[in-house]
Amino acid sequence: MTEIFAKSFERTLDRLVAEAKPGQTFEAWTFDDRKARKAAEQVLKQKGITARIRSAYKPLLNFFLEEVDLEGVEAIEIRYPVHPAAPENRFRLEAYPLAGMVGSAAITFLPRPDGKLFYDVTLRRVGSEKTHRVFAPNRVHEDAVGETNLSPTGWLLQQGEDGIRLETDYEALFEAAIRAVADHDFGAEEPYFEELNIHVSHPAEDEPLPLGDEVMSLREALHEDFYFSLLEYFQKKSGRPLGDRGLKPGQVVPEIVKSEGETSVRIATRTFSTGFLDGGDQTIDTAQEPLAARQVAAELAAIGGEGFEAHARSGRRLSARYVRGSDLPVMISGGQHPNETTGIVGALRAASALKQREGAHFTISPLENPDGYAIHQRLRQDNPRHMHHAARYTALGDDLEYRTPENSGAHLNEKQIRLKAQDLSGAALHINLHGYPSHEWTRPLSGYVPRGFGMWTLPKGFFLIMRHHPNFEAHAEALIDRVTRHLGKIPGLLAYNDRQIALYEIHAGETGFRIINGFPCLSSLDDRHTVPMTLITEYPDETIYGDAFIAGHKAQMETVLSAYEAWQEIGAQKTT
Repeated sequence: MTEIFAKSFERTLDRLVAEAKPGQTFEAWTFDDRKARKAAEQVLKQKGITARIRSAYKPLLNFFLEEVDLEGVEAIEIRYPVHPAAPENRFRLEAYPLAGMVGSAAITFLPRPDGKLFYDVTLRRVGSEKTHRVFAPNRVHEDAVGETNLSPTGWLLQQGEDGIRLETDYEALFEAAIRAVADHDFGAEEPYFEELNIHVSHPAEDEPLPLGDEVMSLREALHEDFYFSLLEYFQKKSGRPLGDRGLKPGQVVPEIVKSEGETSVRIATRTFSTGFLDGGDQTIDTAQEPLAARQVAAELAAIGGEGFEAHARSGRRLSARYVRGSDLPVMISGGQHPNETTGIVGALRAASALKQREGAHFTISPLENPDGYAIHQRLRQDNPRHMHHAARYTALGDDLEYRTPENSGAHLNEKQIRLKAQDLSGAALHINLHGYPSHEWTRPLSGYVPRGFGMWTLPKGFFLIMRHHPNFEAHAEALIDRVTRHLGKIPGLLAYNDRQIALYEIHAGETGFRIINGFPCLSSLDDRHTVPMTLITEYPDETIYGDAFIAGHKAQMETVLSAYEAWQEIGAQKTT
């Protein structure tokens, strides 16, 4: 291990308490959980100081959680800020999932016309109406890659003053760490390291919300902001455009652990690990959490057929099977992004069912990114309910789907499993099982909305994406129709979608999807894939467990089985 940077930071709440004088009155906004802020208020009160310390993160939601009594409220009108340095819906997104937490009260969001950074909240009861002003402290700033952001920030408002920005420990830690990475000499050749580890100790507790899998987590948000900010920095360093998924910096791994009060960061480069942190085996049909890698291998071997393999950068093995038969062949894969875990189980369950079919003809590669899966196992040890996008990409730091023999050379690695599957089977349909966050995804210190991933910031149910070559549009439409009709028969799935989509539309706007038989779908011409037809599932599965996890991998399995069955008829039709 080579240490690059280490620093501890004075906690902002401690500084406010230490510097306040008896008789003072002030308001502050910091990046701390509710319990810590209330404790600091009590200490200040004992010193003769009147203070109100609010959350700089999601201030409107915290206002409702901490200061509003909804008893008797029949209607809520919220006028939200609109700022030229942010998307129009930014502050509606920041209020999420408020619309799902106000019971039967009707809620309306309207844009403010003046651009001021306040929410005006009107609560209407029978015979009465009251309006509250909720401050949303933000700053306009330029980040490490030269992009201009409007980001939440700390704030201090003394009695009789307009208030000033308060740089919090949360913000200072992030800025110092990004600067330290930017100042370090990583050389000119990709990959720059095996693992770049950002270990942060921070005292914030996660606050589960009374709606689905939603949670407010300052530590999870910090993981996401570190991971994607550093990817953007290395994209810029390499001369690539922001968002380029072919970048191969190595593994970037923020580990944000809960402390008992310390706020610190340590950055170091590390060598690879090569094992897995496996748990016990589960009955696969009722698996309540991600499978042990050992069990994935055993379930795959039990499917039979012809084995084939590839290797990841770390040396971990990717295993796949080819079941040869008389049906039209289909490729099945999961674990491209291994923090999307229901697809891994769903792929195995589907393959196990298909092998019983006479004439079955398919390939199955359930865990395409074992290095990412190992990182996901590791990060779940401290934070099992965080989405962990550091586990999304490979140990090279790229998205394996974007590799080709032409652009990857010696680093083709995991992508070889797909190329071998297509060569062996000749499949014209690839069913690629994915997931996405089951609760809100934010980057609070870089403009709040994840850059390049705006459509993924809120869950919106189980949906399908179809990518197809020219002359396969009719096949694509027919397949989506057949699959969505089948999925609509799964008890509770359409109602689940309806609930998530309704909440999404209130806070984000239109989904931008076509609704086919009750399911959001996207279908587009895309000849980047070597297989003519690629059906991609997107289940909101990052962080789910128990019955929710079972429902997720059942939906994934049923998608594979219905698509396979439909393809036997649709795929036999000639293209024009």
